[in-house]
Amino acid sequence: MAAFAVSVQAKEVPLLGNVMARETMSLNGEWNYIVDVQEEGYYDYRMNPTRWGFFQNAKPQRPEDLIEYDFDKAPKMKVPGDWNTQDDRLFFYEGTVWFKKSFQATPSAETRTLLYFGAVNYDCRVWVNTREVGHHIGGFTPFNYDISDYLKDGENVVIVKVDNKRKAEAVPTQIFDWWNYGGITRDVMLVKVPKTYIENFKLQLEKQSGPKAKKREISFKAWLSEKAAGQTVTLSIPELKVKLTLTTDAEGQVSTTFSVPAKMLQLWSPGNPKRYQVELSTTGDFLADSIGFRTIETRGKQILLNGQPIFLKGISIHEEKAHGGGRANSTADAHELLSWAQELGCNFVRLAHYPHNEYAVREAERMGILVWSEIPCYWTIAWTNPDTYANAERQLNDMIRRDQNRANIIIWSIANETPHSPQRDQFLGRLAQYARSLDQSRLISMAMEVTGASNYKNRLHDNMHEFVDVVSFNQYIGWYRDVNDAPKMEWEVPYDKPVIVSEFGGGARYGYHGAKNQRWTEEFQENLYIENTAMLDKIEGLCGTTPWILKDFRSPRRVLNGIQDYYNRKGLFSDNGEKKKAFYVLRDWYTKK
Repeated sequence: MAAFAVSVQAKEVPLLGNVMARETMSLNGEWNYIVDVQEEGYYDYRMNPTRWGFFQNAKPQRPEDLIEYDFDKAPKMKVPGDWNTQDDRLFFYEGTVWFKKSFQATPSAETRTLLYFGAVNYDCRVWVNTREVGHHIGGFTPFNYDISDYLKDGENVVIVKVDNKRKAEAVPTQIFDWWNYGGITRDVMLVKVPKTYIENFKLQLEKQSGPKAKKREISFKAWLSEKAAGQTVTLSIPELKVKLTLTTDAEGQVSTTFSVPAKMLQLWSPGNPKRYQVELSTTGDFLADSIGFRTIETRGKQILLNGQPIFLKGISIHEEKAHGGGRANSTADAHELLSWAQELGCNFVRLAHYPHNEYAVREAERMGILVWSEIPCYWTIAWTNPDTYANAERQLNDMIRRDQNRANIIIWSIANETPHSPQRDQFLGRLAQYARSLDQSRLISMAMEVTGASNYKNRLHDNMHEFVDVVSFNQYIGWYRDVNDAPKMEWEVPYDKPVIVSEFGGGARYGYHGAKNQRWTEEFQENLYIENTAMLDKIEGLCGTTPWILKDFRSPRRVLNGIQDYYNRKGLFSDNGEKKKAFYVLRDWYTKK
């Protein structure tokens, strides 16, 4: 199998939706780990896979037995977490680390057990009781394996080989501007399900004929883990007095559209993040979730939320803890970052440059914050490599399937700052069409680059305009071009579509002061925001912005001693939550929008 083909293992099963509503046992906590620089735990000295690898968790049986590893004597690391901030020796490390966890289980013939990973960065192999159950590639989306037949009564052992080496054919590719946090970075859990269970479901408000419609149409689809016809599926939304009983078809699926009185249904919005208790049941399975209903669409150069024009007052965010770096991985982490965004006046966040933790998406929904969600087709992807495309499509699929019921997600983004070429257009065009095949209730976009600049006239030209609903682009007037140019700039977006400026900004070290033309000072960044917001007001069809970025974040590309120190300093907050002067400029601009 090619290195980046979508892996189909015997025990891998399609992604389980709504995992937080399932009966689970957490495997979070301390795991033993072994750093394996030359991957001797997987390959022999000829670089052939060995059957005597670390996954055997072997122990000497005789005094003369030679075994050169011992998980039980190895140090421990917290999972979920990254190895870069938990072991000083691994701060810059990119390579292989092995993880081992023992757990108790009592298998049952009446149920199945799935082993669920929220995310592992980047290439991982998983063994249960020395038997390999799966191989997954991609650092920011969940995956799960049916390990029912691998469990035994009593103590069980799961071993995970994690490799975060960057590769040209990977997604993201070899070069990217954020920290390559390695490890089991999100939750690990055992999920108990019936033999035939509800694999996933989708519940969405249909676009309406007009704001005065007396009824609202809601579409519903659910599918079982098996192609089982004649199974009963019940949908209940008590507050809306909805209760439907449906019967699965030959594919094990049900689908319908039903109406509710418009006056009864409160639509989800940033000002009213209303969600309804939704219950779904079959014989032997039951799910519950809190789901909001809203519509998102475009009309000419406007974005309409629930039929009304909206300006997206946004900010870009990386998935990094608010204090001291490290991969964010909890509701508390998400809440702190999102609270900073709300303090800035945001009703919208761009979760860059990869799918963020499910906790972050759900917390944003609860707080009333709209979301742009993105896969890491970042910079120069291997456009002609079929395995690279398969990997990108898999990540897009799993991002959408995980979050398709979250009302706050309004944009699926397929790329960021990609160089123009026919091969790139074909690659991204296929991704856009695939996203629409999965979900027609949201908008498609991508962060483009401005390539049609001539002196002070900027004309956006990108063949991908045919595939997106919202034209988004990044520009750095004032940082990669003189800030004094901003008042002179003219922008032309020759498409009858809404416009989002998906990045602008510049760096400043918190507490470093000087003249407004002195780079890296807060005054420089402040002036940049003053000039940019005035310039952006002149762009026809501007419907929102997501400046770069909420807070300073770690990046190995940012090496300037005394200023950057391996941090990208474009944050409006320092890494410790201190507001820079530019924060107030953007907040005041958003207050007027």
